[in-house]
Order: sequence, then structure tokens, then C-alpha cells
Amino acid sequence: MADSAAVMPPEDTEGGPRKPFLDHLEDLRMALLKCVGVIFLALIVCLFVDNKLAALLEYPIRRMDLFNRAQPTVSLLIGSTRLGPYPVSRDQFPGLPPGDAPQMVFRLGTAQVGGEQVATLKPEPPAGPEALRVKLRNFNPAEGFTVAFHLALYASLVVSAPFWLYFLGQFILPALRVRERKFLFTWLGWGILLFLTGVLLTYFLLLPLALRASIEYSNLLGFDAYEWRADEYISFTCKFLLGMGLGFQFPLVVLTLVKIGILSYRQLAHFRRHVIVLSFILGAILTTPEVITQVAMAVPLCLLYESCIWLAWFWERKKRRAEAAAPA
Repeated sequence: MADSAAVMPPEDTEGGPRKPFLDHLEDLRMALLKCVGVIFLALIVCLFVDNKLAALLEYPIRRMDLFNRAQPTVSLLIGSTRLGPYPVSRDQFPGLPPGDAPQMVFRLGTAQVGGEQVATLKPEPPAGPEALRVKLRNFNPAEGFTVAFHLALYASLVVSAPFWLYFLGQFILPALRVRERKFLFTWLGWGILLFLTGVLLTYFLLLPLALRASIEYSNLLGFDAYEWRADEYISFTCKFLLGMGLGFQFPLVVLTLVKIGILSYRQLAHFRRHVIVLSFILGAILTTPEVITQVAMAVPLCLLYESCIWLAWFWERKKRRAEAAAPA
């Protein structure tokens, strides 16, 4: 036991050997080349699954009616073209199957009746995912390529994140002491957890609300809002998700300032009103320009800041007790 304790490095020891400045630059160059290489490989892979990635980003459109009462819809098939779904009532379509909100698909065709061509509607079982209320369109020949590239690029940055973080860590960690490494790993873990929380909250809740609010505002102005440019929708969605993920890093910044002694529990409590205003400002910048999604983003940020206040109070209380229990 004594021998094993003797070989344990103290927490204040440096992580790696000292190197000349040019050697550090060479290490940085190699780390960046590895990062670029792994992102490029992920980009190539993502280009082959662009259709799956597009369906993933279309999911918030399918959930736009999250808090609305479901109603029957009818879709029309004309050849290989699908129109709808269109909201209907049972008075308009008495033949709808039982249920609160059946989703019917009819194939539009013709039949010869008494020497005349008569339009027919033949019910068909819904095949595949429900059609989108909002159609994503490309409006010029080049957009098909740019949309595919942007979508694959955003996805490659996410998919390759564990690898390029590892390569950057190989460059940074040797310069840190053991205690600094522990601190970095702890806050990196919390940062990833908060980032994923912000992204998932946005993906499943805030984005459907924002998209539905956009349509409602357009309808109030008398504009048709059911065809969107695909490239702009993908850019908006990815920036929205990234902005919320970064916004959820706010508690880490605050608690780091508390840990190094720049802020205290009383100062955090004093600035509570300022942070509430700042949260709504961030909500206005990072979301669509309407109240619902701004409030939906500001409230979690305010709750996270409130948790920082109580955690800072707990740390301060724990420190006072430790100082009181220490021998004089």
C-alpha cells in the first residue's frame, strides 16, 4: 500500500513534458488535420443517408399540431402525386371510418358510367409516413445539391464530434495538471448533458411550437404558408437547435465563476432580475419573433439560473461549515 501510494502522482503535477513552441505548433497542426479528416469522412457517409437526415429534420413539422385537438384529414392520390392532408368534417365525408381523427387516403380516378367519364374516389390504406402539411421545396436547379451538402455537413459535425473532441483533447490535456484535468472532465460531462437537454427540448417541443406559430401569423396576414424553401428550413432548424444547446451552457459559465470566486450566492440573487431580462432577450434572438417560443425558451433558462443560485448557496454553506469545523 505504501509503495502504491508513493507512485500516485500528486494533483498539482504537470500533465506532460515541456516542448518548444514550434513543436506545439506541429502538434496543433496534426490535431487539426485529424479533425478535418474525420469530419470529411463523416461528411461522405452522411451524403449517402441524406434522405434519412431530411426525414429526421421534418419530424418537428409533423408535430406542429402537438397541442391541438386532432381532427379527421383526407389525402388525395393522383397518379404518383399526393395532395394533402386536408382537415375535413364528417358532414363533408360521411364515409370516414370510426375514430376521433381518422387519416384517410383516397385515389382519384375515373370510371366509364353510361358512356360518360365519372370521377371516382377509391379509399386506400395510408402507406408510409403521414404527408407533411408544409411542403419543402427547391426553387432552382442548384438547390438540390446545396441542400444535400448543407444537411450532410451539419450532420457530419455532430456525428464526428466524439472523434474531433478526442483529437483536440490529445493536444490540450498534456498541458494541464491532474487537478485541472479532473475539473475539465467534470464540466465537460455536465456541458454535454446540458447541451443534449437543450437540443432535445427544442426538437420535441419548441420547434413544433415555433413552426406552428409561423403558420398562424402568416394566415393572419392572409398569406399562404404551406410551402417553404428546403435550404432555409434546414438552416433555421439547425441554428435553432444549436442556439438552444449553447444557451443551456449558461449555468456552467455561472457556476465556474462561482467556483473561482468571482461571483457569490448573494451576487447571483442580486442579479436575478437582470438574468430574467437577459433570458427573454436571448429567447428573442435565438427563436422566431413571436411570444410563445420566446417564453418557452426563457423559462428554462430562468429555472437553470435559479438552480445555480441554490447550488451556490449550498457550496457557500458547506464551505462555512468546513471552516467552522477546522481546528484553529
